[in-house]
Amino acid sequence: MNKLGLDVKVRKIEQNAPEMVEIQCHEIDHRVLEIVSFVKARQGQVTGWIGEKQYELAISDICYLEAVDNKVFIYCSKEVYETRQKLYELEEILTQKNFLRISKSVLLNLMKVQALTPALNGRFTAILMNKEEVIISRKYVPELKKTLKGGK
Repeated sequence: MNKLGLDVKVRKIEQNAPEMVEIQCHEIDHRVLEIVSFVKARQGQVTGWIGEKQYELAISDICYLEAVDNKVFIYCSKEVYETRQKLYELEEILTQKNFLRISKSVLLNLMKVQALTPALNGRFTAILMNKEEVIISRKYVPELKKTLKGGK
């Protein structure tokens, strides 16, 4: 054990093995909570709620987020969660993680888009991996095209 009382070991694993962080401790104190918070922030999670039950959602599992009546909902493949964060706060975090605003009230995870098709009045429809469809407002189509061409 080192002078700080905490040893750190890093072990390289096979390419096909799942990566993980394991913490072994005598008690869960502020140091451990700080490490957990750091790891979660780096891999990217958002807190969602269903009723009174809280869930930590991996950003990669989110299809899109939508603001409705001063509430923000997180749409995953099978579940819908509510978050207590504002859409603009989430946009600041998620635009660096392949999310793009596609309307006044929706942020879309571009990694969950299976296809894009033109719709009426200059709008587009995004067909997601789970077969759900979301409309891209014409105001946001130029930014979408720019992003898809790698100009973000």
